[in-house]
Amino acid sequence: MKELKLLYLYPDMLELYGDYGNIQVLKYRCEKRGIKLIVDKYSIGYEAPNFKEYDIVFAGGGADNEQSILSEDLVKYSENIKQAVENGTFFLLICGAYQLFGKYYKGVEGNIIPGLEIFDYYTEAASDRKKRCIGNIITEVELDGEKTKVIGFENHGGQTFNVSTPFGKTAYGNGNKFEDSEEGYFQKNVIATYLHGPLLSKNPKVADYIIQYCLSRKEGTNVTLEALDDTLEEKCREQLLEKFMREK
Repeated sequence: MKELKLLYLYPDMLELYGDYGNIQVLKYRCEKRGIKLIVDKYSIGYEAPNFKEYDIVFAGGGADNEQSILSEDLVKYSENIKQAVENGTFFLLICGAYQLFGKYYKGVEGNIIPGLEIFDYYTEAASDRKKRCIGNIITEVELDGEKTKVIGFENHGGQTFNVSTPFGKTAYGNGNKFEDSEEGYFQKNVIATYLHGPLLSKNPKVADYIIQYCLSRKEGTNVTLEALDDTLEEKCREQLLEKFMREK
């Protein structure tokens, strides 16, 4: 049986709006194809992980307080994480984790939470605590030359700047900043995004992109995934897309 290994970062602190569901979707779609997904967990006090040993690293969203605590712990592994990114390990980063992998997060009071500086973007909180990018969102993305609409839910006060390669174009909702035309950060082995929901349950093509990438990297050849019956998922997506675009 084929195997993939996933490292789940800080499951006790980074898990907003059903983010753990992303792992459940990956596991389900792997198992339907006879692929075993091994899930290891890491949190504060655990034995230090070697990020380069994993096919996928996942981290979800958290509030500012959690980010401040985790920044101090995660920065110890910044070089190992950077090497893993360069070696091709896939990173799926949601909301707070997305922010942590940038240069820094600046809070409302001007306090700086250092980022890992893996990527060049940075995030600053909105001056008005009550003003947030919140609600449903549609992002138009391109994965392996195929365009698709990605659906999710965003809820963030942080405004992310200097994103060189966004995940996609915002068709509905805010994105990286208030009324921004772009959402998230993307490179072939990194999806960093504000989309909760969880992201992959509403977007099976994104889940399959991750699985196919990881298998192809592991086997050293371009892998074609067995198609799954996504009739129900696509019907749900169609209804959501129609509903959100009517509200635009």
